[in-house]
Amino acid sequence: MEFFRVENVNKNYSGFQALTDVSLEIKQGQVFGLLGPNGAGKTTLIRIINQITAPDSGRVYLEGRPLRSDDIYQIGYLPEERGLYKKMKVGEQALYLAQLKGLSRRDALKSLKHWFEKFEMQSWWDKKLQELSKGMQQKVQFVCTVIHNPKLLIFDEPFSGFDPINANLLKQEILNLRENGATIIFSTHNMSSVEEVCDHIALINRSKKILDGNIHEVRSAYKTNTFDVSYHGKFDEVKQALGNHFEILEHKENPHLNEMTIKHLNGNDNNSLLLKIAAQAQIVSFAERIPSMNEVFIRVVEKHNL
Repeated sequence: MEFFRVENVNKNYSGFQALTDVSLEIKQGQVFGLLGPNGAGKTTLIRIINQITAPDSGRVYLEGRPLRSDDIYQIGYLPEERGLYKKMKVGEQALYLAQLKGLSRRDALKSLKHWFEKFEMQSWWDKKLQELSKGMQQKVQFVCTVIHNPKLLIFDEPFSGFDPINANLLKQEILNLRENGATIIFSTHNMSSVEEVCDHIALINRSKKILDGNIHEVRSAYKTNTFDVSYHGKFDEVKQALGNHFEILEHKENPHLNEMTIKHLNGNDNNSLLLKIAAQAQIVSFAERIPSMNEVFIRVVEKHNL
């Protein structure tokens, strides 16, 4: 079910085209990866969604109707450049921000108690933000983003400043929020995080959307019919069996296990490849190389920039 839609949005800043006819459709409960190089237009789009700025043309829809000013209470935004007050006490600040998002003091305190216990932050309540490490400050910012249980969450480089353990903790919390019904826009340059968290991605480059789709389908669309095979047998015999129908890109001969990377030629299928190798060797493993999101990102952006 469609939850959020950006329709033909354009934005120009004093002659610089930040967004050109960008459209997105985000489904309920989806983690939607918003990707692109620096300066591509991602931040401008996020600012439009948060109603910090308005598009020159185009519309933004929430739950099938045009976005309204009071919808800001349904949105939680974790910016890349964190914006908490460093000389203000953590608890006082979190309570203030929760009330700004429409929670009563009672509900805000109840929700903060839950999150502070969950992240083991109880002892930070009366500390000033500047007394905390960067990672601890990031946790406070995360709690302030989700405290009002928003329907739409926007995370811009959410793992910046976290060590691997806390990054993994935050990643799990993002997935928990999705399981509890939140819809999430996830913007990052860390493509491994995209593969672990996102259901769907859109790639923006030079103000235009140049790729959009289910993450698994996108990766599969850019595969090159290349396979990694490990086997017991003689390389020369396997090579002869493959003939001119397959290209051997790499091979390693080891005392106990040989390895090859092979590419299909002329429309050959997987069964044909397996049968030819199996006739001369004992296959130990056989796996197709599916490009990572990082490889897809580089390939698509470089092609668009030509």
